[in-house]
Amino acid sequence: MSGGATPEQDAVRRRFHVEPFLDHLAFERGLSARTLEAYGRDLFRFLAYLADRGVDDLEAVEGAHLREYTYRLKDDGLAPTSIRRAQSTLRTYFAFCLAEGWVADDPTERLESPRTWRRLPDVLSRDEVVRLVEAPDPDADVFWRDRAILEVLYSSGLRVSELADLPLTGVDLDERVLLVYGKGSKERLVPLGGPAARALERYLRELRPELDRGQGRGRVFLTARGRPVSRQTVWNLVRAAARAAGIERKVSPHTLRHTFATHLLEGGADLAAVQELLGHADISTTQIYTHVDRRWLAEVHRAHHPRSSLESPSA
Repeated sequence: MSGGATPEQDAVRRRFHVEPFLDHLAFERGLSARTLEAYGRDLFRFLAYLADRGVDDLEAVEGAHLREYTYRLKDDGLAPTSIRRAQSTLRTYFAFCLAEGWVADDPTERLESPRTWRRLPDVLSRDEVVRLVEAPDPDADVFWRDRAILEVLYSSGLRVSELADLPLTGVDLDERVLLVYGKGSKERLVPLGGPAARALERYLRELRPELDRGQGRGRVFLTARGRPVSRQTVWNLVRAAARAAGIERKVSPHTLRHTFATHLLEGGADLAAVQELLGHADISTTQIYTHVDRRWLAEVHRAHHPRSSLESPSA
């Protein structure tokens, strides 16, 4: 008998082959103890649901039970991401049971996952961007590095990892472009605005040579100790600049990436061009940025559409 389990619970575990499944995850798939605990928690919650429905046999589980269970999780207030994880556990479980011959069909085959709504960070206003990039202390030893990082993040929309990994060979100040290595090692060219190019040029000319002590690994942005900046360093810089600028809500490097894309679209940029600048493989990912300023879209419509007036048409 399992430790602390009742005879009834042990019987359920045997009927539903819980131990063989968890052993499979631990020994054949090599999952960590923490991941195993999450799988077990998801599976036991499902088995408790089946017990409430009077389903006490694995072969009796149907797709309808899984759909109802998904609705139950939603009613219980679980986030879509948590529901998707619970469904992933069940798909893994039933695939294992099918392979072992304990079920004839996989009831998760047509199970639809809830849509995962993407939580978008706040967009900074143009005034807030100016205050943010001007927030670093001019008397600080690394002022031009910090100013350049903030300017480049907003001007280029780089991911924080792309900025931290940016090589010196990827900077062309004459053409004011960066050669960036994004996800999947895909290259893309990203233009730089004037303020960003000037701040970056001054950092590279006046400060970086002092910081580089032979441990910079050819990266653009270095710490005070001469090593490449980490993502955490950039996060901390952005947060500190936001506080100094009097911006009370949370601001991260991704906020600047999001602001970059939103301001481009507000300025009339083509969605496909923004997709290319952001390094998105799928334009559907870029489309989330079109939802953030409906008021601006309404103003554009009122200003430019010939039939946007509220006046009644003439009879």
